Amino acid sequence: MHPMLNTAVKAARRAGQIINRASLDIDILQVTKKQHNDFVTDVDKAAEAAIIEILHIAYPDHGFLAEESGANDRESEYLWIIDPLDGTTNFIHGFPQYCVSIALSYCSCITQAVVYDPTRNDLFTASRGRGAFLNDRRIRVSRRDRLADGLIGTGFPFRDERKLSEYLKLFNEMTRACAGLRRPGAAALDLAYVAAGRYDGFFEQGIHPWDVAAGSLLVTEAGGLVGNYTGDSAFLHQHEIVAGNPKQYAQMVQILKPYSEAERRV
Repeated sequence: MHPMLNTAVKAARRAGQIINRASLDIDILQVTKKQHNDFVTDVDKAAEAAIIEILHIAYPDHGFLAEESGANDRESEYLWIIDPLDGTTNFIHGFPQYCVSIALSYCSCITQAVVYDPTRNDLFTASRGRGAFLNDRRIRVSRRDRLADGLIGTGFPFRDERKLSEYLKLFNEMTRACAGLRRPGAAALDLAYVAAGRYDGFFEQGIHPWDVAAGSLLVTEAGGLVGNYTGDSAFLHQHEIVAGNPKQYAQMVQILKPYSEAERRV
């Protein structure tokens, strides 16, 4: 395992311990509302602090972009992109679908990725050019060719209700096109599931880099494709993502393209 990936795994497992311990006492959690339907807990903050501490000790010159503390202004070609608890709303309710997501970007290219599911002790890892793994076993995207046979993951634009009506049109269209649509509520874990072949594809809008940075490398290293709704691979800062095995990805892009906000901004 690459030394930087090894450090990220150590940080993810430490955050997972904090999350698991807190899950035993959910009823005493301090929950703060960031904006509509967007929550943060003391656990998010403690997990993020633990991750940053471990990474900073190992790599004091590296930069950070983290969900709760934002970006530091350290000038570095290396940037750690961190979501300490993706799926906070699930966590608050005791719904066991959440994870830790850590990615390393080098010169704006994602090179290392960890997605850790502490409830199942599932560790998804990838290093650029070396494949994707679940608990040290190689994973690949699914082989189903037809979107009509595909199980597709998604997420609702929960922060901005103005986008909901258009999204429901898309939801309707995609539901008719595939075998099943799922919305568990943790994008990083959804992308890991695409990499492992548990989903055939995934799409979501209104997402941030820390939601998808690690998961996107897992998908590409597992033989899949990732992009924005138009199929453009420069998706990380465009608030929309589609991922899947190559055949299903192409069919999903045909449906998603008219809904692309990236396209409208051009």
